[in-house]
Amino acid sequence: MRARNLGIIFAAAVCLLIVSDAGARPKRRQPGNTNASFSYYLLTLSYAPDFCAQPAGNKDPRECGAGRRIGFVVHGLWPQGENGRGPERCGPARPVGQDIVQDTLSYVPSESLIQHEWTDHGTCSGLSAAAYFALLRKGRDSVRIPDDLKAPARMLHLSPRDVEAKLASANPGFPAGAFRVTCYRDGELQEIRICLNKDVSPRSCGSSAGGCSAGNVSLNPVR
Repeated sequence: MRARNLGIIFAAAVCLLIVSDAGARPKRRQPGNTNASFSYYLLTLSYAPDFCAQPAGNKDPRECGAGRRIGFVVHGLWPQGENGRGPERCGPARPVGQDIVQDTLSYVPSESLIQHEWTDHGTCSGLSAAAYFALLRKGRDSVRIPDDLKAPARMLHLSPRDVEAKLASANPGFPAGAFRVTCYRDGELQEIRICLNKDVSPRSCGSSAGGCSAGNVSLNPVR
């Protein structure tokens, strides 16, 4: 009888350990199922002449080559949290199809950047690659760059607020606070960030959209 009781106690202890272990294991995030885990998109436009002048980074000749005369290019469409960075690398990222790449190269300057943006950000959108890049192109098409910032022939020096005000004036359908400027440590313009809802309609930026604390930013001429 005693041996039988010990057997029952041992079996119960094993069951408790199994249940406890199962409850302690973190649940694996379901890849691609992140549509509700971000608040809005940041459409990020990099200013190519200033990016190409930086000492670090991959300088693709299609963006930085002499005579390309490229101004703003799409860096990405980033899922963003209201008060913090959004999710990244949410699941497996198959190579982006060549039909999508060809449709997107006039917005994003290289195949490697297209694939990088899909891997890091697009996989968190809850969309297919085709739908994500279609949304990226739609978002970019909705934004007008002021004429004097498109392809300046000389160096410009402006405050971040002046750049944001110029963008707001050129896009009167956007709410106040829909544009943010970021800068490199040397004061050159890094990016223009445009805040968009999940359907890429315009909205005001949250506190997580970033900014530039420099008094002035410089824009190298387009060459």
